[in-house]
Amino acid sequence: MTDDAAETPEILRYAAFAVRPEGGNPAGVVLDATGLTDERMLAIAAGIGYSETAFLAPGSARGAHRVRYFSPLTEVPFCGHATVAAAVALADRTGPGRYLFETAAGDVPVEVERGADGLRATLTSVEPKVEEVPEADVEEALALLGWAAADLDPALPPRIGYAGARHLVLAAATRSRLARLDYDFDGLAAFMTARDLVTLQLVWREAAEVFHVRDPFPVGGVVEDPATGAAAAAFGAYLRELGAVTAPAVLTLHQGEDLGRPGVLRVELRTESTRVRVSGTAVAIP
Repeated sequence: MTDDAAETPEILRYAAFAVRPEGGNPAGVVLDATGLTDERMLAIAAGIGYSETAFLAPGSARGAHRVRYFSPLTEVPFCGHATVAAAVALADRTGPGRYLFETAAGDVPVEVERGADGLRATLTSVEPKVEEVPEADVEEALALLGWAAADLDPALPPRIGYAGARHLVLAAATRSRLARLDYDFDGLAAFMTARDLVTLQLVWREAAEVFHVRDPFPVGGVVEDPATGAAAAAFGAYLRELGAVTAPAVLTLHQGEDLGRPGVLRVELRTESTRVRVSGTAVAIP
């Protein structure tokens, strides 16, 4: 790559977890980020303005790619929707197949297949974990959101889920509570930064394996992430840890409806592995 190319790389734009460009979560994708500095990648991500942009470089082996993810404000260790977008962008050029994304959180295998609704990417998370949340932290998060303790679903208690990035899971008792999101942006950003949280995973359970979710992302400079694959993986681990679902299971997460960018995330829990599989389609944004 020449210095000029490194300075102005080709930037692709894809909508992940969607079948139309106006749905799901838009992500920037730079398929050849060789030679880009951290500062340049952050500037590119800020210029694009999406919640994340994925920057790819050659990995340690054939079919492997070193991937870094930047929001408009900071680098994050892992991003699900940008992973899906980047994998589909690769498949658009070389055809469906298997890839290995080497991320700051660990190695993430991704498979891309062609289906009736277009190219679908399935990522397999790093080893997940679930942590208890101090009651004082829950109270502070609720206050920043403008929620009351009575707004929570007692069947799905607060926890921090991790599958590459940390997310605080809070379950709303009603769909109407989830639909009303008006929070203290700066206050929540400071709260999350102090606890190394990437998003809040706000959920409402419609049926046994169907959920509606929303993800405030102030630490990335974005009010709300329209579709969040990393949080979906963490949420799958959370549900398994609590016994709220039993593997094998396939969960459907609806996200982005309240933003006018509807998307669907498929979360699969298998009996032979605790790692979580998250899949979705992605389409190029003209």
